[in-house]
Amino acid sequence: MRILMLCQYYPPVFGGVGRFVEDLSAELATRGHEVAVATLWDGQSPKLEVVRGVRVYRISGTIHRAAPLLFSHPGRKYAPPLPDPELLWAIRCIIARQRPQIVHAVDWLVHSFLPLKRWSRARLMVTLQDYFLVCVKWTLMYHQAVCSGPSLGKCMACGVRHFGLAKGVPTVLLSRVAGAAERAAVDMFAPVSQAVALGNDLAGGKVPFQVIPNFISDDLNCAHDAPRHYLEQLPGEGYLLFVGALAPSKGIDVLLRAYAGIADAPPLVLIGYEVAEYPLLSEKLPRNVIVLKNWPHHAVMSAWQRSLMGLVPSVWLEPFGLVMLEAFSASRPVIASQVGGLAEIVGESKAGLLVPPGDQLALRQAIERLLHDADLRERMGQAARQRVSEFRASTIVSRYEQAYQDLVNATDN
Repeated sequence: MRILMLCQYYPPVFGGVGRFVEDLSAELATRGHEVAVATLWDGQSPKLEVVRGVRVYRISGTIHRAAPLLFSHPGRKYAPPLPDPELLWAIRCIIARQRPQIVHAVDWLVHSFLPLKRWSRARLMVTLQDYFLVCVKWTLMYHQAVCSGPSLGKCMACGVRHFGLAKGVPTVLLSRVAGAAERAAVDMFAPVSQAVALGNDLAGGKVPFQVIPNFISDDLNCAHDAPRHYLEQLPGEGYLLFVGALAPSKGIDVLLRAYAGIADAPPLVLIGYEVAEYPLLSEKLPRNVIVLKNWPHHAVMSAWQRSLMGLVPSVWLEPFGLVMLEAFSASRPVIASQVGGLAEIVGESKAGLLVPPGDQLALRQAIERLLHDADLRERMGQAARQRVSEFRASTIVSRYEQAYQDLVNATDN
Protein backbone atom coordinates (compact mmCIF):
# COMPACT_ATOMS: atom_id res chain seq x y z
CA MET A 1 0.00 0.00 0.00
CA ARG A 2 1.17 3.54 -0.74
CA ILE A 3 0.97 5.83 2.28
CA LEU A 4 1.81 9.51 2.75
CA MET A 5 2.28 10.76 6.31
CA LEU A 6 1.80 14.47 7.11
CA CYS A 7 3.34 15.97 10.24
CA GLN A 8 4.83 19.37 11.00
CA TYR A 9 7.64 18.04 13.25
CA TYR A 10 9.83 15.10 12.34
CA PRO A 11 13.26 13.97 13.58
CA PRO A 12 15.79 15.45 14.06
CA VAL A 13 13.29 18.00 15.47
CA PHE A 14 12.60 16.81 19.02
CA GLY A 15 9.06 15.78 19.96
CA GLY A 16 6.88 12.78 20.73
CA VAL A 17 4.48 13.17 17.78
CA GLY A 18 7.32 13.29 15.26
CA ARG A 19 8.87 10.20 16.80
CA PHE A 20 5.50 8.41 16.57
CA VAL A 21 5.30 9.21 12.86
CA GLU A 22 8.91 8.13 12.33
CA ASP A 23 8.40 4.80 14.10
CA LEU A 24 5.06 4.07 12.44
CA SER A 25 6.44 4.93 9.00
CA ALA A 26 9.50 2.72 9.50
CA GLU A 27 7.41 -0.20 10.79
CA LEU A 28 5.10 0.09 7.78
CA ALA A 29 8.08 0.22 5.42
CA THR A 30 9.52 -2.99 6.90
CA ARG A 31 6.17 -4.66 6.19
CA GLY A 32 6.45 -3.84 2.50
CA HIS A 33 4.41 -0.65 2.27
CA GLU A 34 5.65 2.31 0.22
CA VAL A 35 5.79 5.14 2.77
CA ALA A 36 6.65 8.82 2.39
CA VAL A 37 6.54 11.66 4.91
CA ALA A 38 5.89 15.35 4.24
CA THR A 39 7.08 17.56 7.09
CA LEU A 40 8.20 21.14 7.68
CA TRP A 41 11.80 21.99 6.89
CA ASP A 42 13.81 22.90 9.99
CA GLY A 43 16.30 25.01 8.05
CA GLN A 44 19.15 22.51 8.31
CA SER A 45 18.10 18.97 7.40
CA PRO A 46 18.13 17.71 3.79
CA LYS A 47 15.06 18.65 1.78
CA LEU A 48 14.76 15.04 0.60
CA GLU A 49 16.27 11.90 2.08
CA VAL A 50 15.48 8.24 2.71
CA VAL A 51 15.57 7.28 6.38
CA ARG A 52 14.78 3.75 7.63
CA GLY A 53 13.23 2.93 4.26
CA VAL A 54 10.98 6.01 4.30
CA ARG A 55 11.20 8.87 1.81
CA VAL A 56 11.17 12.13 3.81
CA TYR A 57 10.21 15.39 2.10
CA ARG A 58 10.85 18.61 4.03
CA ILE A 59 8.83 21.55 2.78
CA SER A 60 8.31 25.24 3.57
CA GLY A 61 5.23 27.42 3.38
CA THR A 62 4.39 31.02 2.67
CA ILE A 63 3.81 31.61 6.38
CA HIS A 64 7.37 30.53 7.15
CA ARG A 65 8.81 33.48 5.25
CA ALA A 66 7.77 35.54 8.28
CA ALA A 67 9.22 33.05 10.78
CA PRO A 68 11.11 35.65 12.91
CA LEU A 69 7.86 37.53 13.49
CA LEU A 70 5.50 34.59 13.98
CA PHE A 71 7.48 31.87 15.76
CA SER A 72 9.23 32.06 19.13
CA HIS A 73 11.65 29.32 18.10
CA PRO A 74 12.54 29.49 14.37
CA GLY A 75 13.55 25.80 14.44
CA ARG A 76 10.04 24.81 15.56
CA LYS A 77 7.68 26.29 13.00
CA TYR A 78 3.97 25.51 12.84
CA ALA A 79 1.62 24.78 10.00
CA PRO A 80 -1.19 27.37 9.86
CA PRO A 81 -4.85 26.57 10.57
CA LEU A 82 -5.72 27.06 6.90
CA PRO A 83 -4.30 25.97 3.53
CA ASP A 84 -0.89 27.55 2.94
CA PRO A 85 -0.29 28.15 -0.80
CA GLU A 86 3.30 26.92 -0.89
CA LEU A 87 2.66 23.99 1.44
CA LEU A 88 -0.36 23.02 -0.65
CA TRP A 89 1.69 23.12 -3.85
CA ALA A 90 4.54 21.13 -2.30
CA ILE A 91 2.13 18.46 -1.04
CA ARG A 92 0.51 18.34 -4.47
CA CYS A 93 3.88 17.65 -6.09
CA ILE A 94 4.61 14.92 -3.54
CA ILE A 95 1.23 13.30 -4.17
CA ALA A 96 1.82 13.38 -7.94
CA ARG A 97 5.08 11.53 -7.37
CA GLN A 98 4.01 9.09 -4.64
CA ARG A 99 0.35 8.49 -5.67
CA PRO A 100 -0.74 7.54 -2.13
CA GLN A 101 -3.80 5.48 -1.46
CA ILE A 102 -3.82 6.69 2.16
CA VAL A 103 -2.90 10.12 3.50
CA HIS A 104 -2.31 9.91 7.25
CA ALA A 105 -2.03 13.23 9.10
CA VAL A 106 -1.37 14.07 12.75
CA ASP A 107 -1.61 17.87 13.02
CA TRP A 108 -2.47 21.16 11.27
CA LEU A 109 -0.41 20.28 8.19
CA VAL A 110 -3.54 18.39 7.13
CA HIS A 111 -5.22 21.72 6.32
CA SER A 112 -2.89 22.23 3.36
CA PHE A 113 -3.98 18.84 2.03
CA LEU A 114 -7.74 19.22 2.38
CA PRO A 115 -8.25 21.15 -0.92
CA LEU A 116 -6.33 18.35 -2.67
CA LYS A 117 -8.26 15.43 -1.22
CA ARG A 118 -10.75 14.90 -4.04
CA TRP A 119 -8.06 15.34 -6.69
CA SER A 120 -5.72 12.90 -4.92
CA ARG A 121 -8.35 10.14 -4.63
CA ALA A 122 -6.64 9.15 -1.38
CA ARG A 123 -8.47 8.23 1.79
CA LEU A 124 -7.70 10.46 4.76
CA MET A 125 -6.96 9.24 8.28
CA VAL A 126 -6.09 11.66 11.08
CA THR A 127 -4.41 10.42 14.24
CA LEU A 128 -5.32 12.70 17.13
CA GLN A 129 -2.39 12.98 19.53
CA ASP A 130 -3.91 16.03 21.24
CA TYR A 131 -6.97 18.29 21.05
CA PHE A 132 -6.25 20.41 17.96
CA LEU A 133 -9.63 19.55 16.49
CA VAL A 134 -11.40 21.69 19.11
CA CYS A 135 -8.67 23.75 20.83
CA VAL A 136 -6.53 26.43 19.19
CA LYS A 137 -3.77 25.75 21.74
CA TRP A 138 -4.19 21.97 21.28
CA THR A 139 -4.17 21.53 25.09
CA LEU A 140 -7.86 21.88 26.06
CA MET A 141 -6.75 24.04 29.00
CA TYR A 142 -8.50 27.25 30.10
CA HIS A 143 -7.03 29.44 32.85
CA GLN A 144 -4.61 26.66 33.85
CA ALA A 145 -7.45 24.15 34.30
CA VAL A 146 -9.05 21.56 32.03
CA CYS A 147 -11.48 23.35 29.72
CA SER A 148 -15.14 22.44 30.14
CA GLY A 149 -15.68 22.79 26.40
CA PRO A 150 -14.99 25.21 23.54
CA SER A 151 -17.08 28.30 22.84
CA LEU A 152 -16.27 31.30 20.67
CA GLY A 153 -15.98 33.70 23.61
CA LYS A 154 -13.76 31.43 25.67
CA CYS A 155 -11.61 30.42 22.71
CA MET A 156 -11.15 34.02 21.63
CA ALA A 157 -10.06 35.13 25.11
CA CYS A 158 -7.77 32.13 25.41
CA GLY A 159 -6.29 32.57 21.94
CA VAL A 160 -5.57 36.26 22.44
CA ARG A 161 -3.95 35.54 25.80
CA HIS A 162 -1.80 32.81 24.27
CA PHE A 163 -0.90 34.27 20.85
CA GLY A 164 -1.47 37.99 21.35
CA LEU A 165 -4.18 40.10 19.73
CA ALA A 166 -2.71 40.25 16.23
CA LYS A 167 -2.26 36.47 15.89
CA GLY A 168 -4.89 35.27 18.36
CA VAL A 169 -8.08 36.56 16.70
CA PRO A 170 -7.39 35.25 13.17
CA THR A 171 -5.98 31.99 14.50
CA VAL A 172 -9.11 31.27 16.53
CA LEU A 173 -11.49 32.17 13.71
CA LEU A 174 -9.55 30.26 11.08
CA SER A 175 -9.11 27.19 13.27
CA ARG A 176 -12.86 26.96 13.86
CA VAL A 177 -13.53 27.07 10.12
CA ALA A 178 -10.70 24.61 9.44
CA GLY A 179 -11.96 22.25 12.13
CA ALA A 180 -15.36 22.05 10.49
CA ALA A 181 -13.76 21.47 7.09
CA GLU A 182 -11.56 18.74 8.53
CA ARG A 183 -14.49 16.87 10.09
CA ALA A 184 -16.23 16.97 6.70
CA ALA A 185 -13.20 15.64 4.79
CA VAL A 186 -11.68 13.06 7.13
CA ASP A 187 -12.61 9.44 6.48
CA MET A 188 -11.49 8.17 9.89
CA PHE A 189 -10.10 9.66 13.08
CA ALA A 190 -7.72 7.59 15.21
CA PRO A 191 -7.47 9.14 18.70
CA VAL A 192 -4.67 7.65 20.80
CA SER A 193 -6.81 7.29 23.92
CA GLN A 194 -10.38 7.48 25.13
CA ALA A 195 -9.48 10.80 26.76
CA VAL A 196 -8.57 12.24 23.35
CA ALA A 197 -11.75 10.90 21.77
CA LEU A 198 -13.86 12.54 24.48
CA GLY A 199 -11.88 15.79 24.48
CA ASN A 200 -12.27 16.18 20.71
CA ASP A 201 -16.00 15.42 20.95
CA LEU A 202 -15.84 12.47 18.54
CA ALA A 203 -18.49 10.34 20.22
CA GLY A 204 -21.35 12.50 18.99
CA GLY A 205 -19.92 13.13 15.53
CA LYS A 206 -20.65 11.58 12.16
CA VAL A 207 -17.05 10.67 11.28
CA PRO A 208 -15.99 7.12 12.22
CA PHE A 209 -13.21 6.84 14.76
CA GLN A 210 -11.17 4.08 16.29
CA VAL A 211 -8.96 4.41 19.36
CA ILE A 212 -5.48 3.18 18.39
CA PRO A 213 -2.85 3.79 21.06
CA ASN A 214 0.78 4.70 20.53
CA PHE A 215 3.32 1.90 20.56
CA ILE A 216 6.89 1.01 21.32
CA SER A 217 9.32 -1.22 19.44
CA ASP A 218 9.02 -4.98 19.86
CA ASP A 219 12.62 -4.91 21.09
CA LEU A 220 11.78 -4.50 24.76
CA ASN A 221 15.24 -4.93 26.24
CA CYS A 222 16.03 -1.25 25.62
CA ALA A 223 19.62 -2.11 24.68
CA HIS A 224 20.46 1.30 23.28
CA ASP A 225 24.11 2.29 23.33
CA ALA A 226 24.32 6.06 23.33
CA PRO A 227 27.60 7.82 22.49
CA ARG A 228 29.83 8.35 25.49
CA HIS A 229 29.47 12.14 25.43
CA TYR A 230 25.77 11.74 26.26
CA LEU A 231 26.27 9.21 29.03
CA GLU A 232 29.00 11.31 30.61
CA GLN A 233 26.41 14.03 31.25
CA LEU A 234 24.36 11.69 33.45
CA PRO A 235 25.03 11.49 37.20
CA GLY A 236 25.96 7.82 37.28
CA GLU A 237 22.99 5.57 38.06
CA GLY A 238 20.08 5.88 40.43
CA TYR A 239 18.54 9.24 39.54
CA LEU A 240 14.99 10.46 39.03
CA LEU A 241 14.12 11.09 35.38
CA PHE A 242 11.71 13.40 33.58
CA VAL A 243 11.53 13.38 29.77
CA GLY A 244 9.43 15.83 27.76
CA ALA A 245 8.86 19.48 26.96
CA LEU A 246 10.31 21.76 29.64
CA ALA A 247 6.99 23.50 30.07
CA PRO A 248 4.54 24.37 32.86
CA SER A 249 1.89 22.17 31.21
CA LYS A 250 4.16 19.19 31.85
CA GLY A 251 4.18 20.03 35.55
CA ILE A 252 7.83 21.10 35.64
CA ASP A 253 7.25 23.77 38.29
CA VAL A 254 5.24 21.30 40.42
CA LEU A 255 8.00 18.73 40.09
CA LEU A 256 10.75 21.17 41.07
CA ARG A 257 8.86 22.29 44.18
CA ALA A 258 8.16 18.68 45.18
CA TYR A 259 11.78 17.68 44.62
CA ALA A 260 13.12 20.60 46.64
CA GLY A 261 11.28 19.27 49.70
CA ILE A 262 12.87 15.79 49.62
CA ALA A 263 15.77 15.32 52.03
CA ASP A 264 18.87 13.60 50.64
CA ALA A 265 17.20 13.06 47.29
CA PRO A 266 19.14 11.50 44.40
CA PRO A 267 19.76 13.78 41.40
CA LEU A 268 16.82 14.82 39.24
CA VAL A 269 17.51 14.71 35.50
CA LEU A 270 15.30 16.68 33.10
CA ILE A 271 15.67 15.72 29.42
CA GLY A 272 13.66 17.80 26.99
CA TYR A 273 13.44 20.83 24.77
CA GLU A 274 12.94 24.47 25.55
CA VAL A 275 9.70 26.39 25.33
CA ALA A 276 9.10 30.09 25.83
CA GLU A 277 8.50 29.65 29.58
CA TYR A 278 11.70 27.70 30.22
CA PRO A 279 14.11 30.63 30.95
CA LEU A 280 11.92 31.70 33.88
CA LEU A 281 12.15 28.24 35.40
CA SER A 282 15.86 27.76 34.81
CA GLU A 283 16.68 30.52 37.28
CA LYS A 284 15.00 28.65 40.15
CA LEU A 285 16.41 25.16 39.83
CA PRO A 286 17.07 23.34 43.13
CA ARG A 287 20.52 21.84 43.60
CA ASN A 288 21.19 18.42 42.03
CA VAL A 289 18.84 19.17 39.12
CA ILE A 290 20.49 18.46 35.76
CA VAL A 291 18.91 19.81 32.56
CA LEU A 292 19.83 18.08 29.29
CA LYS A 293 18.31 19.53 26.14
CA ASN A 294 17.48 18.08 22.73
CA TRP A 295 18.79 14.55 23.23
CA PRO A 296 18.25 11.99 20.45
CA HIS A 297 15.89 9.14 21.19
CA HIS A 298 18.55 6.43 21.57
CA ALA A 299 20.31 8.53 24.20
CA VAL A 300 17.04 9.02 26.09
CA MET A 301 16.51 5.26 26.13
CA SER A 302 19.98 4.78 27.60
CA ALA A 303 19.07 7.32 30.28
CA TRP A 304 16.01 5.28 31.22
CA GLN A 305 18.24 2.24 31.76
CA ARG A 306 20.27 4.10 34.38
CA SER A 307 17.36 5.72 36.23
CA LEU A 308 15.44 4.72 39.35
CA MET A 309 11.99 5.80 38.20
CA GLY A 310 10.14 8.02 35.74
CA LEU A 311 8.20 11.17 36.63
CA VAL A 312 5.29 12.41 34.47
CA PRO A 313 3.62 15.16 36.56
CA SER A 314 1.59 16.79 33.75
CA VAL A 315 -1.09 19.27 34.75
CA TRP A 316 -2.86 19.28 31.40
CA LEU A 317 -5.09 16.53 30.00
CA GLU A 318 -2.15 14.47 28.72
CA PRO A 319 -3.41 12.61 25.63
CA PHE A 320 -1.33 9.46 25.99
CA GLY A 321 2.16 9.48 27.50
CA LEU A 322 4.54 7.62 25.19
CA VAL A 323 7.30 8.45 27.64
CA MET A 324 5.65 6.10 30.12
CA LEU A 325 6.00 3.19 27.70
CA GLU A 326 9.69 4.02 27.33
CA ALA A 327 10.12 3.90 31.11
CA PHE A 328 8.10 0.67 31.32
CA SER A 329 10.25 -0.94 28.62
CA ALA A 330 13.27 -0.37 30.88
CA SER A 331 11.34 -1.94 33.81
CA ARG A 332 11.10 1.40 35.57
CA PRO A 333 8.02 2.38 37.59
CA VAL A 334 6.44 5.74 36.88
CA ILE A 335 4.79 8.35 39.06
CA ALA A 336 2.26 10.20 36.91
CA SER A 337 -0.65 12.58 37.19
CA GLN A 338 -4.07 10.99 37.23
CA VAL A 339 -5.23 12.66 34.03
CA GLY A 340 -6.14 11.69 30.48
CA GLY A 341 -4.16 8.99 28.77
CA LEU A 342 -1.69 8.70 31.64
CA ALA A 343 -4.32 7.18 33.89
CA GLU A 344 -5.41 4.87 31.06
CA ILE A 345 -1.87 3.51 30.59
CA VAL A 346 -1.31 2.78 34.26
CA GLY A 347 -4.83 1.45 34.66
CA GLU A 348 -4.93 -1.61 36.92
CA SER A 349 -1.40 -2.67 36.01
CA LYS A 350 0.28 -1.66 39.30
CA ALA A 351 3.18 -0.39 37.19
CA GLY A 352 3.19 3.03 38.80
CA LEU A 353 1.59 5.51 41.15
CA LEU A 354 -0.99 8.12 40.17
CA VAL A 355 -1.25 11.47 41.96
CA PRO A 356 -3.63 14.42 41.55
CA PRO A 357 -2.32 16.87 38.93
CA GLY A 358 -0.66 19.95 40.42
CA ASP A 359 -0.44 18.44 43.92
CA GLN A 360 3.21 18.87 44.87
CA LEU A 361 2.74 17.30 48.30
CA ALA A 362 1.21 14.12 46.84
CA LEU A 363 3.97 14.00 44.24
CA ARG A 364 6.68 14.41 46.86
CA GLN A 365 5.17 11.69 49.05
CA ALA A 366 4.90 9.30 46.10
CA ILE A 367 8.57 9.88 45.19
CA GLU A 368 9.63 9.34 48.80
CA ARG A 369 7.57 6.15 48.98
CA LEU A 370 9.35 4.62 46.00
CA LEU A 371 12.76 5.87 47.09
CA HIS A 372 12.38 4.19 50.48
CA ASP A 373 10.91 0.89 49.23
CA ALA A 374 13.22 -0.96 46.85
CA ASP A 375 10.97 -4.04 46.85
CA LEU A 376 8.02 -1.96 45.72
CA ARG A 377 10.11 -0.44 42.93
CA GLU A 378 11.10 -3.93 41.83
CA ARG A 379 7.51 -5.22 41.80
CA MET A 380 6.30 -2.17 39.90
CA GLY A 381 9.17 -2.54 37.45
CA GLN A 382 8.10 -6.10 36.70
CA ALA A 383 4.50 -4.98 36.26
CA ALA A 384 5.71 -2.20 33.96
CA ARG A 385 7.51 -4.72 31.77
CA GLN A 386 4.34 -6.78 31.51
CA ARG A 387 2.14 -3.76 30.81
CA VAL A 388 4.28 -2.44 27.95
CA SER A 389 3.94 -5.75 26.13
CA GLU A 390 0.36 -4.72 25.33
CA PHE A 391 1.68 -1.76 23.31
CA ARG A 392 4.12 -3.60 21.05
CA ALA A 393 4.50 -2.44 17.46
CA SER A 394 3.60 -5.91 16.17
CA THR A 395 0.14 -5.50 17.67
CA ILE A 396 -0.60 -1.80 17.22
CA VAL A 397 0.81 -1.33 13.70
CA SER A 398 -1.32 -4.24 12.50
CA ARG A 399 -4.36 -2.29 13.67
CA TYR A 400 -3.30 0.65 11.50
CA GLU A 401 -2.81 -1.67 8.54
CA GLN A 402 -6.30 -3.06 8.99
CA ALA A 403 -7.78 0.43 9.27
CA TYR A 404 -5.99 1.48 6.06
CA GLN A 405 -7.28 -1.60 4.25
CA ASP A 406 -10.83 -0.96 5.44
CA LEU A 407 -10.67 2.60 4.09
CA VAL A 408 -9.32 1.46 0.73
CA ASN A 409 -11.94 -1.27 0.49
CA ALA A 410 -14.66 1.28 1.22
CA THR A 411 -13.38 3.34 -1.70
CA ASP A 412 -13.42 0.34 -4.03
CA ASN A 413 -16.99 -0.45 -3.04
